[in-house]
Amino acid sequence: MRVLVTGSADGLGHAAADTLLAAGHDVVVHVRNSKRLAAVGTLVERGADVVVGDLAHLEETRDVAGQANQLGRMDAVIHNAGVYTGPAIMPVNVVAPYALTMLMHRPDRLVYLSSGAHRSGRPKLAGLDWNGASVTGSYSDSKLFVTTLALALARLWPEVLTNAVDPGWVPTRMGGPNAPDDLRLGHLTQEWLATSDDSEALTSGGYWHHQHRSPPHASAHDERFQGEVLDVLAGFTGIPFSLSPPTRQ
Repeated sequence: MRVLVTGSADGLGHAAADTLLAAGHDVVVHVRNSKRLAAVGTLVERGADVVVGDLAHLEETRDVAGQANQLGRMDAVIHNAGVYTGPAIMPVNVVAPYALTMLMHRPDRLVYLSSGAHRSGRPKLAGLDWNGASVTGSYSDSKLFVTTLALALARLWPEVLTNAVDPGWVPTRMGGPNAPDDLRLGHLTQEWLATSDDSEALTSGGYWHHQHRSPPHASAHDERFQGEVLDVLAGFTGIPFSLSPPTRQ
């Protein structure tokens, strides 16, 4: 299978790409800029393709989608890239996953990285700065929104297996060296959902933690709120949400 992993320079994204390559999959890695290419050098040497662009900026996100499309349709996309603090929270954690999803050839499977912190997110969209010029929402808010996006897509695109994953609090650069959770388990579930033929992995609309479903924030299943999230992201990006059948390349 051909799998794109965003945010592959380090942490869970790098680990997932490494494991998928070792399992024999075709992997496309993503880095923010050319200075970060060295971080995926060993993955590229092993056969990975690479796309480059800063997901904090919509035009660069558009370009990443174009680069990916030139490589051909992905079988799965793991939307792993994320930031914890600063004004790029909404652009990277929410806007970029939406834009890439709408602009890329539609895959068979979509996996979005959420967080247990999404349960303290606020289901309020008014007044948020999606452009990233200022900090107007929290990390928890952003993870609630991207979880809602995933569950909306699972409902509206039934032909695509779409899920959200809580990787746990793991010892990555974002999680810190003292994080208590298991690093391997932190990237196992997204790899499994992206590539496995296990019956549970061939399901859609789940919120997963270490290969077990758990209930997300109630708002993530609220069809009205799902519609609001899609409308806001379509309006900001200028990229309409489409119900049309997937493009096969």
